[in-house]
Amino acid sequence: MSEDPTPIICPEDTREIVINIPCRLAERAQKYANEHGNTITGVVIEALDALLSGRTKN
Repeated sequence: MSEDPTPIICPEDTREIVINIPCRLAERAQKYANEHGNTITGVVIEALDALLSGRTKN
């Protein structure tokens, strides 16, 4: 993987994506969101950002 990745061009501040996750994971995300005054979307954004920026355990 010596090639530079192709930059992602996004004309807006956000981009909608649709994913299907297991129901049990969605339930856990909703519970976590409710307990922390957040939304499932917010939880997913925070979790994905933490994972991709290396703030999670390997």
